[in-house]
Amino acid sequence: MARKFKELEAKMSPEAIQRSDATYRRLKESMALEELRDALRLTQQELAETLNVDQSAISKLEHRTDMYVSTLRRCIAAMGGQLEIRAVFPEGIVRINQFERLATEE
Repeated sequence: MARKFKELEAKMSPEAIQRSDATYRRLKESMALEELRDALRLTQQELAETLNVDQSAISKLEHRTDMYVSTLRRCIAAMGGQLEIRAVFPEGIVRINQFERLATEE
């Protein structure tokens, strides 16, 4: 029988809860497209209909390691989000905005 998370959490030590919360935050900050779509409770078919493509195109997109920024931006927008590209340096983080300007020119 399935148990509610709150019941399991009540039996966890404070240290275990802290580790679990840290893991959750880390995983939430980094996801593959397929994981993001799943987390948003969207099927490939639903996303395909929003983008006006076949479901197979979504499957291919989710398994690519290289794609156009415009393709990724449209995919994220279809999921209800906005794509931001950042460069991370030891001195700090810089948001790259040239792709946003290009999107408004389309």
